[in-house]
Amino acid sequence: MQIPAFDKDQRRIIQELRKAGPLSRSALAARLEISGTALTRISRDMLNLGVVEEVPDIEVQRRGRPAVPLRLASKGGYAVGATAHKGVLDIALVDFAGDTIAAHREDIAPIDPVEFARRVRMVTHDLVDRHHLLGRRMLGLGVAVPGPSLSPDNNRWSVVDDMPGWRGAPLREILSAELGWPLWIENDANVAAIAEFYLGGLMRDFSTVVVLLLGYGIGAGVIVDGRLVRGQFGVAGEVGCLFPGDRPRPSPLDLLSTLRVSGCDVSSVAEIDPAAASQRPVIEAWMDRAARQLEVVSNTAFAWLDPGAIVLAGALPGEILQGLADRLHRAELVTTVNDRRPPVQVSNVHGSPITLGAALLPIHALSAQS
Repeated sequence: MQIPAFDKDQRRIIQELRKAGPLSRSALAARLEISGTALTRISRDMLNLGVVEEVPDIEVQRRGRPAVPLRLASKGGYAVGATAHKGVLDIALVDFAGDTIAAHREDIAPIDPVEFARRVRMVTHDLVDRHHLLGRRMLGLGVAVPGPSLSPDNNRWSVVDDMPGWRGAPLREILSAELGWPLWIENDANVAAIAEFYLGGLMRDFSTVVVLLLGYGIGAGVIVDGRLVRGQFGVAGEVGCLFPGDRPRPSPLDLLSTLRVSGCDVSSVAEIDPAAASQRPVIEAWMDRAARQLEVVSNTAFAWLDPGAIVLAGALPGEILQGLADRLHRAELVTTVNDRRPPVQVSNVHGSPITLGAALLPIHALSAQS
């Protein structure tokens, strides 16, 4: 099924419905400052495309005969997101409304990009078949990589050392040759920002957000006026450069190393346990230091971008992310007019924001306002 190319007004309607939920045509026209006649014409075209639908009568509480609301059609298209971490392959299948249809996670030995592409193709075909989506509109594949881009065309990436064979490899060529779908490749912090914006409820209240991803290291994804900020060379948000890897830094791998040095027998981030008596004091001391480092990031993000939210996300246990947020709330952060302070909060996305954000990349690219 053909992938539609949305015009400006269609994109505005899609984003408004994604943000607000079902709306009547008159409400949409008023919100977007479009005439009722134009809105009716545009919505008719979008109904024919299958990307919006009328809310069924059974779901509308009728008093008299109110206008029938429009909403995004979940069957308007489907997208897949994939990411590889050290020892883990994550894949998610989502629909046009942003709901997760299926998620696949498996432990794997380190794999190179070619084997990654083959495995993603196999799993994706299985998910599509299992959920009876053959012949449906597949919008594309989003792939998240841990590291900044090395080329303007997003073909080569400075991927972390834990993934041998990835750094500098022509990823776009390798993945496209194996998968054959429209392809988007993006930094893991950027896709985490997309997931938080769409799935974390941020887009309902804010147009500008900063997501601090504590993943392999530390990175930031920035959305301004609903658009992902990539920068001149595609490396906007590489805040890890403020904390060189050979020094203490606010990252999960740094915490893991700190625990090991303190005698705790942990081999992966998944084994970090704030409830463990042997780990607790080490984690508390690490959070004190990491929060002081994150003050710098929060203050500068706030001063430069005036975000509605600064979100802490990543692989660390939620209790640790909340502990960092609590310390930042108590810190003497900068203030602006009306005594506003950096609005730090913790991610509330269920599932991996990296994988889900990767799955949303095609949907964001096709329907977000450009």
